[in-house]
Amino acid sequence: MSGTPDRTSFLTESEEHTALRAAVAALGRRHGRGYDRETLWREAGKLGYLGVNLPEEYGGGGGGIAELSLVMEELAAAGCPLLLMIVSPAICGTVIARFGTDAQKRQWLPGLADGSRTMAFGITEPDAGSNSHRITTTARRDPDGDGWILTGRKVFVSGVDIADATLIVGRTGRTGNPGNSGSDGAGGAGGAGGGLKPCLFIVPRDAEGFGRTPIDMELHTAEKQFELVLDDVRLPADALVGDEDAGLRQLFAGLNPERVMTAAYALGIGRYALGRAVEYAKTRQVWKAPIGAHQAIAHPLAQAHIEIELAELMLRKAAFLYDAGDDTGAGEAANMAKYAAGEACVHAVDQAVHTLGGNGLTREYGLASLVTAARVARIAPVSREMILNYVSHQSLGLPKSY
Repeated sequence: MSGTPDRTSFLTESEEHTALRAAVAALGRRHGRGYDRETLWREAGKLGYLGVNLPEEYGGGGGGIAELSLVMEELAAAGCPLLLMIVSPAICGTVIARFGTDAQKRQWLPGLADGSRTMAFGITEPDAGSNSHRITTTARRDPDGDGWILTGRKVFVSGVDIADATLIVGRTGRTGNPGNSGSDGAGGAGGAGGGLKPCLFIVPRDAEGFGRTPIDMELHTAEKQFELVLDDVRLPADALVGDEDAGLRQLFAGLNPERVMTAAYALGIGRYALGRAVEYAKTRQVWKAPIGAHQAIAHPLAQAHIEIELAELMLRKAAFLYDAGDDTGAGEAANMAKYAAGEACVHAVDQAVHTLGGNGLTREYGLASLVTAARVARIAPVSREMILNYVSHQSLGLPKSY
């Protein structure tokens, strides 16, 4: 889709989207909080939910990030989020569908659509943090052929052990001074500037020199986090995705959906926690009435619900603008949606645990582990502070502080 979108059409959910929500919610309820990730992934792929955003000619649903984010949100709201959806179909699938060669599309999109193949995404580096302009992973031409040689390190890369390949962000060409770049770490549709010339490469899991080490995380999820080392990894010429000179545009084509999908994850988690708290508040009776009758309990839960609904509107706006081809508008909205959803999620989970008291920390109610899970949406893929930086100078026109 392209052109000037009707910026109000996202306010009312279509019948198709409502039906998709209901179908995915039913799938989520069948699996629930104690779900097995591999089983749910296979079933979601078989039903076509993992590839709703990918082109029909390659086995996808022909929809967009709006549809994929609905799938993520409803699974998370059922207590069984699939985090690799943020990476495999949303980032990697979108980038390959928009910029990949015909051969890359044929090789990867059908598998990404039905879930039989997965792809991880590596951008964060130990010394770069949110500053994507300090990426040091380099890609140089192979002097012995027409391929590439990649060297560098990546951290906090999800699911590398179960992914068939990893989409790695590297740098080619001029080196320059990264500090002079005109874009910022929060992403969006900013221009390339200074010395940043990112390119994206598909690195097979078993490529020689491609090493991975698990990161010992206190956050317990089905998907493990890894540090990657690329020690002169040799790749063929067709490992490069898209145009070498259009890397930044391609990069943000994946980062905006990443923010939308993270927002959907956060909203789903928040809805799950709020639902458990409301159910408890309706039935838990200490004195003469259920505790939900007391405003000290009811009002904070109502506030959490309002915050989730407001964040949902921004998420839908961001997804709509992205699917309509408005990358600039989507960049602003996606960052705002991710910020709002992360804040709403943390508040909803905190209030849910508080509503249940001691029961909120038991395994029976499944809320305690969400305390750390909710923080993910505030930190990754970009911190709330970097989003505030983006909004302050991109949206409000204030001077940059860095």
